[in-house]
Amino acid sequence: MSEKELSQNVMNLKLGDHNALEIIYDNYSPALYGLCLKIVKDEAIAQDILQEAFVKIWSKVDSYDKNKGSFFTWMLNITRNLAIDNYRKITRHQTIPIQNSEKSVYILKDDKMDIPIHHIGLKDLVNGLPDEQVEMIEYLYFKGYTQQETSDELNIPLGTVKTRSRTALASLREIFKLFILWM
Repeated sequence: MSEKELSQNVMNLKLGDHNALEIIYDNYSPALYGLCLKIVKDEAIAQDILQEAFVKIWSKVDSYDKNKGSFFTWMLNITRNLAIDNYRKITRHQTIPIQNSEKSVYILKDDKMDIPIHHIGLKDLVNGLPDEQVEMIEYLYFKGYTQQETSDELNIPLGTVKTRSRTALASLREIFKLFILWM
C-alpha cells in the first residue's frame, strides 16, 4: 500500500469507514499477528490479541497523530502493548519448579559450592523478618515478580511495595553482617 493510499484509508477510518478498516487489516494484520505470536507463543491467544488490537485501533483512531510517527508504528505499539499485557497475565500464575541440588547449575567439579540454599538457612533468616517484609521477599525474589506485579497481586500501592522491599533488604543486610561475624 502506498503512503498516499494509507493516508486516505486512515482519513476514511477516522470517518468511521468499515472498508478502510478492512483494507488496513488485510495489509497489516500478518505483521501484527507475527508480533503477537512472537510474544505470547500461542496461536489462539495471538489471534485474540490481534482482534483486540484492531478493535482498539478502530475505537482509538482519533488519537493517532501523524506528526508523532507512522500509522503502522502506532498500530504496532497498540498491538505490542496488548501482547505484553496478555503475556504477563499468562505467566503471572504459572509456577516454575525450583531446582534441587542434584540439578543445580552452580555445582562445581570440586564440590565447593554444592550447598543448597536451605542448608545455609536463608529461608529461616527471611522468616525472621516482619510478615510484611517476608511477603515482599517472597514475591520479589523467590517468585520473581516485579514491583508493579507485586503491587497488583497484593492490591497495595507501588510505593508501599518499594518501601517494604527496601526495608526488608536493609534488614537482611544487617542480619547477614551479624551472620558473617559469627562465622
